[in-house]
Amino acid sequence: MDMSSATSRAEARSGSDAKHQHVASASSKRGLRRYLWTFWVLLGPGFLAALADNDAGGVISYTATGVQFGVGFFVPLVLCLAVLTFTVQEMSMRLSAVTQQGFSRLAHQRYGRFWGVYHVATLAFENLLTLITEFIGMTAGLVMIGIPMWIADILCLLFVLTFVVFTGYFTKERIALIIGALNIVFLVVAFMTHPSLQALGQAFTTWNVPTSLRGDVIWFAIATVGNAIAPWMIFFQGSGAIDKGVSARELRLGRIDTAFGCLVQVVIAAAIIVCGASLYGHIHDVSSLGPSDIVRGLQHTVGRVGAFLFGIGLFDAGFLASITVSLSSSWSIAELFGWSKSLNDRVRQAPRFYAIYAGSLVIAALAILIPHLPLNWISIVTQVIGGVLMTPLLIFLVLMTSDKRLMGPYRTRLWGRIWGWSMVALLVALTLATLVQTFVPL
Repeated sequence: MDMSSATSRAEARSGSDAKHQHVASASSKRGLRRYLWTFWVLLGPGFLAALADNDAGGVISYTATGVQFGVGFFVPLVLCLAVLTFTVQEMSMRLSAVTQQGFSRLAHQRYGRFWGVYHVATLAFENLLTLITEFIGMTAGLVMIGIPMWIADILCLLFVLTFVVFTGYFTKERIALIIGALNIVFLVVAFMTHPSLQALGQAFTTWNVPTSLRGDVIWFAIATVGNAIAPWMIFFQGSGAIDKGVSARELRLGRIDTAFGCLVQVVIAAAIIVCGASLYGHIHDVSSLGPSDIVRGLQHTVGRVGAFLFGIGLFDAGFLASITVSLSSSWSIAELFGWSKSLNDRVRQAPRFYAIYAGSLVIAALAILIPHLPLNWISIVTQVIGGVLMTPLLIFLVLMTSDKRLMGPYRTRLWGRIWGWSMVALLVALTLATLVQTFVPL
């Protein structure tokens, strides 16, 4: 018997048992409490993957977009991207729920060792660069309240490492959900900017970009669409669904979890753009915009309280993303090599799984202490690697979810396959456009 397959089935049974215990607890309640508890138990990998997509780098990118263009074109665009994100994440969830295997293991089995190692190696490298940007965002939020940089860095590292000491998948998942709920501060700050309802309404009816800014819109559109999906999200949601105990019988619940997460994600992203739009015309050098510039600017438009809340949101975004991104690396590597990889395991039961989680965080925390760290260069490289990784990743995802032998009655239908291949074409075009915009002088 394949040891990794046996391990996957054992972990799936463990997660399923825990899941049924919590569902049973929900059925014992009555009235509104029952529905609220059922909804609380339902939320999981889909919601976390989508919400963590608004990471520290994404927050800065969305804010810069609002600073540059106001609310005109990009608020409606971001809201439309929920469909794109849901399509990709639903395929990932369905593939893992039906097969009870993670993406990296399936790629290795069906397409050879090269593709399995390729996906894991490039994901681990890109995730490490992403974690560096998360630590920059987290520390910026703490530095803003007067904590020295190196102390803030250590505190951020300890906070994220502490996550692994809690026992059981369900407990860790609930903690991550509570962390993610703090994203609501972006909605609060957006309302504090007193956005013009007329301008927002006009944005949805005209989708207009100021004539003087149309030369820059392509780059920001690429970045916005690129923020909607990230390689780590596919690995995180698939492996998280297995660890939670989601099977083919719970696909409907998994889709609800994913759809709700995608909806909340784009609403939060739109709110962040509105926050940035309050600085429209006040900050002119958007290309070098950093966390401290954003916070200082917001102090003039929403006051110290609003700027403080935005800083808290930036820290929270980096905090949640650091957990999910690190877990995607741990799950994918452990899945490929057949190691124990469940959050239901204690550290001594899955030492290599947790070592990858902790090691990637330590490296990222140390990296931001390097003087004159080229943040802009890291952001560009991360985006390019993400595009290069996403193209074969999405191709294999569409192929595997459309395979009747693998998926049986749960395979993607004809129109779903057409839509999936359309997304592949869009992603290839965006990757090429990113390379041209980045490296070809105009």
